[in-house]
Amino acid sequence: MIDTTNHYTDDPRQGFIGLVVGLAKASGPEGLTLREIRDRLDERAFGLMILILAIPCLVPALYGVPQIVGIPILLLAGQMLLGREEPWLPEAVLKRRVSRAMLDRMADFAVKRMGWFERLSRPRLTLFAQGLAERAAAAFMILATLTIVLPMTNTVPSVALALMSVGLIQRDGLFVAAGAAVATGWVTALLVVGIGFVVGAGWAVGLMARFTG
Repeated sequence: MIDTTNHYTDDPRQGFIGLVVGLAKASGPEGLTLREIRDRLDERAFGLMILILAIPCLVPALYGVPQIVGIPILLLAGQMLLGREEPWLPEAVLKRRVSRAMLDRMADFAVKRMGWFERLSRPRLTLFAQGLAERAAAAFMILATLTIVLPMTNTVPSVALALMSVGLIQRDGLFVAAGAAVATGWVTALLVVGIGFVVGAGWAVGLMARFTG
C-alpha cells in the first residue's frame, strides 16, 4: 500500500511518458488512488492529471471510461479556467482507484503510441501556453470533454486533450494551438452533423405529411 503521507517531488526534467511509467511502477497490487496520483505530480499536476485521464480515452470507440473520467477532467479544466494554481477534486473522486492493470496499460500505450508527442514537443510559442492563453486552453479542454462522453466519439476529442495537455506541460504553444484547433474542428463537425440530422428529419417528416395528407 502506498504511503500517502509522503511528499513526492516531480522532477521537471522528466518527460510525461517517464512519469506515467513511474506511476505504474510505483503502484501496489491495488493500483493508486487519484489522490496518490495527484500528490506525485507536484507543480505539473493540472496538465499531467488531464493527460493521464485522457490516455485511456484515446482507444477508439471506447464506452464507459470516457463517461467516468469526463467529470474529473471538467473539474480540473474548470479550475484552470478560473486561474486556480493547485488542482482540487472532491474527496469521493480522490478516493477513486486506478487499478494496477489500467496503470500498466496506460504506461504501455504511452511508451508505444505517444513517443512522438514527447519527441516533437518543446518550449516554443510560450505566449500560447501560459497566462491567459492557459485559461483559453482550459476552455477548449472543457469543449472537448463535453463531446468525449458521447458514445463512440471519444478518440478525436481525446487527441485534442492530449495535445493541449502536453503543450501546457512542455510550455509548447504550438501543441496547445493544435489541440484547440482539433477541438474546434471536432465540435464544429458534430454541430454540422447534428443540424443536418435535424433539418433532414424535418424535411422527411414534411415530405411524408404531403404524401399522406
